[in-house]
Amino acid sequence: MGIIGYSWAATAHIAAINAGSYAQVTAVCSSRQLDSAQLSAQWGTAIRTYTDLDAMLADPTIHIVSICSYPFQHAAQAIAAARAGKHLIIEKPVALSWEECQAVEAAVKEAEVKSCVCFEVRYSSQFLATKSVIDQGLLGELHYGEVDYYHGIGPWYGQFRWNIRKEAGGSSLLTAGCHALDALLLCMGTDVAEVTSYDTKSASEIFEPYEYTTSSVTILKFKSGHVGKCAAIVDCLQPYYFHTHLCGSQGSLLDNKFHSMKLGTDKHAWSTLAMKMLDSGDVSDHPYQTQFETFFESVEKGVEMPLTSLNDALKTHKVVFAADQSAATGKPVSLDGNSN
Repeated sequence: MGIIGYSWAATAHIAAINAGSYAQVTAVCSSRQLDSAQLSAQWGTAIRTYTDLDAMLADPTIHIVSICSYPFQHAAQAIAAARAGKHLIIEKPVALSWEECQAVEAAVKEAEVKSCVCFEVRYSSQFLATKSVIDQGLLGELHYGEVDYYHGIGPWYGQFRWNIRKEAGGSSLLTAGCHALDALLLCMGTDVAEVTSYDTKSASEIFEPYEYTTSSVTILKFKSGHVGKCAAIVDCLQPYYFHTHLCGSQGSLLDNKFHSMKLGTDKHAWSTLAMKMLDSGDVSDHPYQTQFETFFESVEKGVEMPLTSLNDALKTHKVVFAADQSAATGKPVSLDGNSN
């Protein structure tokens, strides 16, 4: 495997990849001149370093690349890697515009390579358990859901220096809140008919450098008539919190607690699910290994991976861009591309 971009996310990717039995990282391409011997010693495997992406992509011993560069570089690098016949792991977001996402999709289809997008929340203990509760019918038919992302991304985070730029971060929803929106769609389905979004920004001097609004709330109307809500707050001053509340015809789920009429338990008391909660923005806590092992198994079998293929991820991206359009125009946006 080759890694594109050597940053915080890349170190988590390398650790997860090398810990498994399917793949090993053998090359890293960075805009910085890296020391091959130093990286090899650090990771315990021989790693070649490149500053020229085309040179790394020309290496026939590299079968998969993981794109961990700046978000504004993702689309061009994914297209180049697909055209070189490499299977793809792409950190979110896939791109900073819907048009670029479509270009990546076209390149992947033409090259017939497999893909994985890092919406790894779907492989977290919390959402594997949550989805199991839903699939077993314990909540009945969901008619309302909210999944919210609260994570103050300030100067104490390394990504702050570039994330503050509009051309790099895009929006609070695109830069980080997309994880919550993706989890909401996992639970309630992707048949979104219309979105309405509003955004604002903290008055705190800490977040003043951001070139875009850093808090947004999006209301989703599904074709079924059901509704959902997703808040993306990256300018909060509080502990990390991935809020989840789902309401259905047979019960409700609140974070790691639930009640189901089907179980005959006391509706005045929650039952608790034993699962690891999403409680940190640190990439070392992300369930990359579970996700990547699933991807490698899928590549070996020649099939699309479940849950987080490019096709799955683009359904979420389409809603994200519609929500950002709504916030910018102050109007609802239908998912056929027309503002109301």
